[in-house]
Amino acid sequence: MFNKLNKKQCIDLLEKETFSRVTVSFYKYVVLDNLENLRDDLYDNWRRLEVLGRIYLAEEGINAQLSVPKHNWSFFVKFVYSYSFFNDIIFKTAVEDDGKSFFKLTVKIRSQIVADGLSKNDYDVTNVGDHLSAKQWNEAINNGATVVDMRNHYESEIGKFEGAICPDVETFKEELPKVKDLLKGKEKEQILLYCTGGIRCEKASAYLKHYGFEDVGQLHGGIIDYVRQLEENKDLENKFRGKNFVFDERRGERVSSDIISNCHQCGNSCDTHVNCKNENCNLLFIQCTTCQEKHENCCSVKCIEISKLSDEERLKLRKGLENKKIFHSHKKVNLIMKETE
Repeated sequence: MFNKLNKKQCIDLLEKETFSRVTVSFYKYVVLDNLENLRDDLYDNWRRLEVLGRIYLAEEGINAQLSVPKHNWSFFVKFVYSYSFFNDIIFKTAVEDDGKSFFKLTVKIRSQIVADGLSKNDYDVTNVGDHLSAKQWNEAINNGATVVDMRNHYESEIGKFEGAICPDVETFKEELPKVKDLLKGKEKEQILLYCTGGIRCEKASAYLKHYGFEDVGQLHGGIIDYVRQLEENKDLENKFRGKNFVFDERRGERVSSDIISNCHQCGNSCDTHVNCKNENCNLLFIQCTTCQEKHENCCSVKCIEISKLSDEERLKLRKGLENKKIFHSHKKVNLIMKETE
């Protein structure tokens, strides 16, 4: 079972909707079996409820980001909790939400819900760090704890906690050993980990504890729940600066008014991520509105030229081995910055 409509058809249907949606994410590390049956059951039931989003299933658990019609929310929750192994899942709703976060529903089976490159001997997911509330998190920062961003470079470049160590990496798999090396000598100090919704920190904290770090804390519910707690308690100080990157059509949720990054083409203050219009490239980079117009929503002169080719010519290029899609690449971003200087 899968969606047979193309992206444009899905978006057109989404634009015609007359009801509101809520964007929600959740995860759970739990041993799952019969993954094919579970996948089909989730897809069939969520399709009936007009749920959209991206869900990964693995033997180690579930990782989901979804857009649910508000009028079907109670039915959605009841269905999720009908599984005994999901009945304690905590749902995290989006910081900013216009209902346009996803345009189709996909449920996929993977080897892991978060690719980490680790063996089972590298961590024990039942031995994780302390889950800290927003208040506890702020207090720990004030007391001098070392804060580490467990997200990728393109996420932290538009938003991060004050004083956080932000490893220059593009994958979680790269980040784990790098963080361990960066923290060498701090095994007895308090280490604080954060990510978008908590799922990466769950493994990262277990990984660090496995390698001798004694006092590891993780932000409960990630940045998403941190913001929710700030909204509930106006006395709490917001220590996050900028936007929270999200892996959906919105690409970012504003957490503070600070803009901490710059357009990759002109260097002006900007924190808007876009994908290059040339689908053969698809580079994710920061582009201001002026450069979007000037460079025709592309990252380079070459991509502008390719984007103007016929559909048939672009498809032919896409089949070439040398024309793989790029989600993000420091090397490519550095090239477009030099090209437009």
